[in-house]
Amino acid sequence: MLVDSPPKQCAWTAPAPPTRRAARAVGLLLSVAVLALVALASIAIGAKALSPDQVWHGLFHGTGTYGDVVVDERLSRTVLGLLAGAALGLSGAVLQALTRNPLADPGLLGINAGASAAVVTALTWFGVTSLSGYVWFAFAGAAAVGALVWFLGGSRGATPVRLALAGTAISAALYGYLQAVMIMDDAALSKMRFWTVGSLASANDSTIIQVLPFLAGGTLLALALARPLNALAMGDDSARALGAHLHRTRALAMLAATVLCGAATAACGPIVFVGLMVPHAVRSFTGPDLRWILPYAAVLSPALLLGADVLGRIVARPAELQVGIVTAVVGGPVFIFLVRRRRTAQL
Repeated sequence: MLVDSPPKQCAWTAPAPPTRRAARAVGLLLSVAVLALVALASIAIGAKALSPDQVWHGLFHGTGTYGDVVVDERLSRTVLGLLAGAALGLSGAVLQALTRNPLADPGLLGINAGASAAVVTALTWFGVTSLSGYVWFAFAGAAAVGALVWFLGGSRGATPVRLALAGTAISAALYGYLQAVMIMDDAALSKMRFWTVGSLASANDSTIIQVLPFLAGGTLLALALARPLNALAMGDDSARALGAHLHRTRALAMLAATVLCGAATAACGPIVFVGLMVPHAVRSFTGPDLRWILPYAAVLSPALLLGADVLGRIVARPAELQVGIVTAVVGGPVFIFLVRRRRTAQL
């Protein structure tokens, strides 16, 4: 007589032991504390040296030279870094779960480049100068390149290396287009020379207000997809057995990643590797459960971005090194390490 074996419990859906859940919760609280410290450092430290008393006066009185520097420049820059960092971290974690690709990232998959090329096209050829206008171009460019990379990477048979190679090739072509446009158009060069490397220096209240609705909506959608993406990561057959709607989950996940990446790129320019490094770093502690990975990514990604921005202000004083350059310098070796460690470089 044959007896059906009980269904296996998967790490994606099985409840974690109480001690593991408590450790994750404590770790998340510590991550919030780290983010708060980095945010304070972003307000206190800049290319122009200010004493703690001057920072305090500028922050809480907001008048005179100190107010202009601390409130109008550093505070706005910090808030935009918090929003953009969370968006990039969440979009990277969602893309990794969606593609089952440990190397997925908005920058590596060319989504940043697609948004950037669309924004430059809007500025140069269509005369769109407001963020509320060209943010829609950023969304369209991000979505188009995401779909193209998925197609060139082999669609259902996509592998991490194929997707990374397809994204790298498309990014190279699009960044070549960006450079050609800026070389031919002096006005475009003056507008885009800092934006194209990724920068928080142009942050202001208007930028934050315009991108906030998109980033808030994308964040809520990404967090709501944690359970469906957990099921999707187990494979299509298992996901169907668990009642997941595959096409709807994939469509909503791509929408969330596109909105988050498009809005962040429109506001700050293309910033790479943030969405790759942070999910990998937290996964070793949280495990593969996106219900924990996504909150950790939303907290630690802005900490990384603001930390890189502060470092760029310190090492190049009295000038500044743009945050996109710092993250690229740090992220390149990390990417190579991840490829070699996971043995994904085999063709």
